[in-house]
Amino acid sequence: MWLEAERTRRRKCAVLVVMLVAVPTFARADDDDASRLEEVVVTATRSPGLIRDEPLHVETVPTEEIEENLTIRPGNLTALLKELPGVRIQASAPGLGGAGMQLRGMPARDTLVLTDGLPLLGAEPDAFGLLQTPPLDLARVEVINGAVSALYGGSALGGVLNLVSRTADSEPGILANVTARGGEDLVGFLTHKGGSPWSETLTVGMHDQSRVDVNGDGWADLPGYRRYTLQPRVWWRGTQGRSLLLTAGIVDEDRSGGTVANGVLPDGRVFPQHLRTRRFNAGAVSQLPITDADTLSGRYSLTSTHLDRSFGSQRIESTQTTAFAEEAVNGSFGAHRWVAGVAFEHDGLKVPAVPGVGYAYDVPAVFAQDTYTAAPWLVVAGSVRVDAHNDYGTFVSPRASALWRAPHSAWSLRASIGAGYSAPTPLLDDIEATGFGPLSPLRGLHAERATTASIDGKWADDGWDINVSIFTSEIRDPLAVVPTGGQLRIINAPGPRRAPGAELLIGYVAGPLHAIASFSSIHATQADLTGARQGVPLVPRETASLDAILESEQRGRIGFELDYTGPQTLENDPFRATSPAFVAVNALAEIRFKGIGVFLNALNLTNVRQTQFDPLLRPGPGPGGNPITDVWAPLDGRTFNLGIRLEL
Repeated sequence: MWLEAERTRRRKCAVLVVMLVAVPTFARADDDDASRLEEVVVTATRSPGLIRDEPLHVETVPTEEIEENLTIRPGNLTALLKELPGVRIQASAPGLGGAGMQLRGMPARDTLVLTDGLPLLGAEPDAFGLLQTPPLDLARVEVINGAVSALYGGSALGGVLNLVSRTADSEPGILANVTARGGEDLVGFLTHKGGSPWSETLTVGMHDQSRVDVNGDGWADLPGYRRYTLQPRVWWRGTQGRSLLLTAGIVDEDRSGGTVANGVLPDGRVFPQHLRTRRFNAGAVSQLPITDADTLSGRYSLTSTHLDRSFGSQRIESTQTTAFAEEAVNGSFGAHRWVAGVAFEHDGLKVPAVPGVGYAYDVPAVFAQDTYTAAPWLVVAGSVRVDAHNDYGTFVSPRASALWRAPHSAWSLRASIGAGYSAPTPLLDDIEATGFGPLSPLRGLHAERATTASIDGKWADDGWDINVSIFTSEIRDPLAVVPTGGQLRIINAPGPRRAPGAELLIGYVAGPLHAIASFSSIHATQADLTGARQGVPLVPRETASLDAILESEQRGRIGFELDYTGPQTLENDPFRATSPAFVAVNALAEIRFKGIGVFLNALNLTNVRQTQFDPLLRPGPGPGGNPITDVWAPLDGRTFNLGIRLEL
């Protein structure tokens, strides 16, 4: 980890190291860069502070690495988020190319996604929110693994992803990209800053992808889409630390998959899939100093997402609405940094065509946190939150963390334990795959409860950066989907879901060479209907990576990436119970001419495709009428993308 959240994870392999596996991490890291990373102020911890002083373990992706990853998938966040250890991008709603983010083996639905501290994708992001968010306007990405309901309530049972936007002080730019699989991206980040306290930014994107049947079986391995995004932001910087951020956004996307022209399922049926997404969001973030040591901060947002989805002959519309408000006071007293506040969240889902599936959750809350620097070598923090859920009762969510730094040494150690809850939702992977049509009414469900813990050690010296993490999680009353008479029913499983594991990340910097190797092992298990333990589907037991890059700030970069994905448990797969392991290799290159960069990337050079192992199409309909299996490996195979990036 480029210094845990301190680490810049700039992987982009320049020298191929044989038989090890890769996850990209770049770092233009000399001693000055490492020092700047130590000075990063993170905000996802609720009490902003330098990352080196935070007892809560925070992963960050800084601006430099975001810029590198822009050239891989300019239209969405998936390539960027894969840079983070413990993060896995897993296919969700695979017929339409959806994706979710797993944190250390926790369900993707339990990760809260924030933009500048606001839930602009909704309290329960669907399978397409991350795919509809271009990263061109990001200054930093912050991730907290584990239950942080103590900080953010029931939507953060598995962790928090906070996307921090670039301000008008950043350089504007335009990026254009085409792929060998029929993809096109055009994204612009524009800024305006006059002499007044006001400044503005505008991020606009146009994205197009053709439907592609890679293996010729009549099914679109790559769904087609046409998407337009617009996100203006207005910043006001007053005197004495007063500030205001206003933001609004629109996402308009038409997405299509299923059988292609002249294609049919094994039983001879035509099976189209379509999704039209209309998302609108608006939000505000304010800072108002009360005294020299205390600040009143406010966060407000409203998000509405309308989905019109066709699954075969069935068409169902749904609307999800999230309204959020919070006021908090941040302060300091002696060796204490503290925050206390009140919050309210409304999360509603309407599915008129499917009775008993929608919900309306109203959750007022109070929370508090104290971070205490007991000594130069010891910092401790405690958080607690009380949520009064209108349907499931009152929940108390605690979390405690500690940071120990060895005096006059490069060693540091963090430990954390937290508990939280999550209210039942139909936005599970099995339901995302089929839509709400086959879902039975939600009845007799209990909220999920979880406890997570981790110990994270770090050593950094003389170009080396070594990070070791040991962690575990347990979800009680986890939600599960069971087929019942052609329908799908959501239940609470009879036993807990557990995911103990460990991670190792080793980084090395020497001049223009930056290399990083990682290894992760997660043993995720859950109970079946009889209470017997079995592997959690689509959570690899082991993953590993090795990346390296040779980079010149003025001339460009060249590198390679290798990624290893171990076997995964499969569920309701007619062809196998466990997937085989596979290795993917990427080659990356960019040439820079002052404010212009031209890039060419060769992705998945090993041409790994799931359909090389087994058919994607089932011999007959699966649970809920799903015509395809789960997706556990790439479907697009080897591809290339070429583009240009301009700094205005």
